[in-house]
Amino acid sequence: MGYVAMTSPQQHPKRRRLNGRVALVTGTSRQIGIGAAIARRLASDGAALFLTSWSPHDAEMPWGAEPDSTEALVVELRAEGHQVEHLAADLADPDVPAAVVAAVIQAYGALDILVANHARSSTYDLEHLTAAEIDLTYAVNTRATLLLVKEYAARHDDTRAGSVVLFTSGQHKGPMPGELPYAASKGALHQLTASLAAHLLPRGVTVNTVNPGPTDTGWASPEQVAWVREHSLSGRWGTPEDAARLVSWLVSDEARWITGQVIDSEGGFGWGSR
Repeated sequence: MGYVAMTSPQQHPKRRRLNGRVALVTGTSRQIGIGAAIARRLASDGAALFLTSWSPHDAEMPWGAEPDSTEALVVELRAEGHQVEHLAADLADPDVPAAVVAAVIQAYGALDILVANHARSSTYDLEHLTAAEIDLTYAVNTRATLLLVKEYAARHDDTRAGSVVLFTSGQHKGPMPGELPYAASKGALHQLTASLAAHLLPRGVTVNTVNPGPTDTGWASPEQVAWVREHSLSGRWGTPEDAARLVSWLVSDEARWITGQVIDSEGGFGWGSR
């Protein structure tokens, strides 16, 4: 079906700068995660949303899965008057990126913004590396992202402004010896940014990558929390909302001149102890 923009006279026009646009946001399986914060922000900016999540990955992690978390987010946003659709999507399956983009087009008739926020967290050091873990982490973090961009480009209407935002980590800022598959897969996205941007810029699509820095989404131990605070001049961790504000700007018309960039949004982390 076609997309009809929703407007609300109660909201300031500057907060509705994405009216009429459709955004796909992946990786929204945790209420306190970056993906959920991005979804809330883009919805408040006026975008129609299509969200994906995959809670079985969270179930493998120390923080555990949040049952029905994305469904609750959908209910929350719809109650506020926003247009939101959701699909549980295992991006380790090479056929799923195409299916996700096709579902967005079926729901809204267009796709303007792709925020590839999903990630497989992989805490493997050199001694414990396995081929299976390397392959799975690359499949989710690198291959699925590339295929999502491919399908986005194939379906994008070049008469509409387009934006792609990828997510990397801090592997280019310092060593991550305990997360080798993760660092390798995220490093690949970092290096792909300029090439994807050069390919899509003639079509009016910007491509940028965000390194959100240490972000408090409930995964860190008390020791890690204290260490990051000590080594950040701001004295705090990043919040999911910090990343969401940056993404909101990058996909808006205000950032049309910005493309091919890897942006470190770290609040002074790593600049020395306080």
